[in-house]
Amino acid sequence: MNRRQFIASSTAAVASVGCSSLTQRREKLIPIIDTHQHLWDLDHFRLNWLDEAPAVLRRSFRLSDYLEATKGLNVIKAIYLEVDVISSQQNDEARFVTGISKDPKHPTVAGVISGRPENEDFAQFITPYRDNPYIKGLRRLMETTPGGFCLQPRFIESVQLLGKLGKHFEITIQPSQLNDALELVKRCPDTQFVIDHCGTADPKAFLPESQRGGANPMHQAKPWQETMSRLADQPNTVCKISGIVAHATKDWSAVQLAPIVNHCLDRFGPERVIFGGDWPVCLLGARYDQWVNALKEIVSNRTESERRKLFYQNAMRTYQLA
Repeated sequence: MNRRQFIASSTAAVASVGCSSLTQRREKLIPIIDTHQHLWDLDHFRLNWLDEAPAVLRRSFRLSDYLEATKGLNVIKAIYLEVDVISSQQNDEARFVTGISKDPKHPTVAGVISGRPENEDFAQFITPYRDNPYIKGLRRLMETTPGGFCLQPRFIESVQLLGKLGKHFEITIQPSQLNDALELVKRCPDTQFVIDHCGTADPKAFLPESQRGGANPMHQAKPWQETMSRLADQPNTVCKISGIVAHATKDWSAVQLAPIVNHCLDRFGPERVIFGGDWPVCLLGARYDQWVNALKEIVSNRTESERRKLFYQNAMRTYQLA
């Protein structure tokens, strides 16, 4: 190699390092809005489901814990997501959300509360929150409800009412009941829906049986793909990229999560996907930073514009943030 070639080669190497460093710095600058933040203080709220939950979740998770979990990740805002408090505490939860959203020490700026759309008094419960700018929507957990539960006439009317009040509905449902979710979405065209946890997808469904660690997946891959694609065809749906790591095998990797993430990103498109941390439930599979870094690895081949929409911009629009 002559001197000219050496200089050209060295210059190219320096430029390459510089570009790599610049890319890393720019990646770190992408802000994150966490659209799925759980907090619970067992001194104030009763969560019956915790009695049978894994030991790692059977304690209080407060703001200080969340700030520690998200340290250094540039999480600049968070959306509180209901934690299935007992029915008598649902209004207390809404007051809690409103209070922390007003408090500048909290990254939380708004929340999604719990409620019972199947109940006769649902309109009486939700209507007072019409003009509360911190209550953005409602979720009714349906992971343990029977088939057809969300297609009861009163349930449908309640979800339609949410749209009239300017609130959205978040769907967390068994993968086997995604067709029910699809029908609900179709019957409520004026209500915005957020499909939590990629339709409660299970990464094990995309692994060979020999790599599932002896566990059976909650669903088969193809039916999930087909129904999620049909949900994506509905203009009033947004997909939350969250929750999947909690169902992964102990030796999971970003490669195992990628089929779910990529299917959702490709079918819903760059404008209708949002990031969710699902902390502390994500601890069933990973630390918060491990989940964030795995997702960043999966989407690293997508444009910076698409990554910004996923981690920040789409959440601003979906949750109507200033």
